[in-house]
Amino acid sequence: MNKKLIIIGAVAVAAGVGMWFWWQHSKLHPSTDDAYLTADMITISPQIGGRVLLVDVTENQRVTAGDALFTIDDTPVQAAVSAAQAKLDIALQGSGVTGADISQAEARLAGARAGLSNAQLTYDRQVTLFRKGDVAKAARDLAQAQLDQAAAEVKAAEAALKAAQDQHGSSGDENAQVRAAQAALDQEKISLGYTRVTAPASGWVSNLTLRPGQVVDTGQGLFTLVEDSSWWIVANFKETDLDRIRPGQPASIEIDMYPGLKLKGHVESIGAGSGSSFSILPPENASGNWVKVTQRFPVRVRLDEVPTDPAFQLRTGASTTVTVDTTQSGGAAPQTQPTTAPAPGAGQPAQSAVAGAGQAGAAEPAAAAAKPGQAE
Repeated sequence: MNKKLIIIGAVAVAAGVGMWFWWQHSKLHPSTDDAYLTADMITISPQIGGRVLLVDVTENQRVTAGDALFTIDDTPVQAAVSAAQAKLDIALQGSGVTGADISQAEARLAGARAGLSNAQLTYDRQVTLFRKGDVAKAARDLAQAQLDQAAAEVKAAEAALKAAQDQHGSSGDENAQVRAAQAALDQEKISLGYTRVTAPASGWVSNLTLRPGQVVDTGQGLFTLVEDSSWWIVANFKETDLDRIRPGQPASIEIDMYPGLKLKGHVESIGAGSGSSFSILPPENASGNWVKVTQRFPVRVRLDEVPTDPAFQLRTGASTTVTVDTTQSGGAAPQTQPTTAPAPGAGQPAQSAVAGAGQAGAAEPAAAAAKPGQAE
């Protein structure tokens, strides 16, 4: 009888110790399966409207940056380019006539200034002779009148030149009408380039319903491009776990659709509000019928690795399980690197996709172990 009691007691003690170690581990390695894989998604929209001539991609097709997505009929834009070119030619021709008018006005001004200079010399000479008594006063007065007339002609020529410049503006490429026509032509050429829509980044085409012959508008969202270069997880942790989670701490990720795959990541940021804080109708607790519910806060976990094996293609919205190692103090986030994950065999344990990755079960620090129990 005593032997049975000893065995039962030993089993109970072992179970208690095991439960204590499990509780300590779960406290230092908080985990949640309320987590979903996310990537940058770009809404593909045309920058000009028109009829779709050709669709170069299919649903779920992978594309690289610069690949053609679809083409819009460029016939109307080509006509607009031709019209803008004709307006530029007309402006250049008008600028040539303007240049001739201004040149004539400048020539008349130069002649008037030459006449003024000659009249000034004649007047100075007549004044000198008059003082010597060699010429009569009438000769000096005539020279004065000719000088005044020459000065008036210069002012008239200057006014005529200014009027020509104000009316016609500058000549050649400096003419305002020419510059406006050139800008309009450049804009039409830019619009012509918009008729061929290319992928802004590498990724997968999703939600594609576009068909040839469809008429689209400027800025209309047509389909989505899911980028493949940057992935993260929005993991909703309980508020009782947030006091130990810090940006930079390592995290392990399991994806439900790939049971044999484990990825590594790091905590990038912690949400400023719970999920209910940003809901359309936040809960009202002023009625008196209040039940305290542990809130969850979104924690962004950035993947340090992206599988390159097509068998492990990441898909946005996939369910994941995230475990954060809070024994690490955090720090600088490692750079994201592609990795090839091996396909798990039947009955084999899940393996990490990164060679040489550290074990998730790090030694527990004495300070953390000495901490009194906390409600999970």
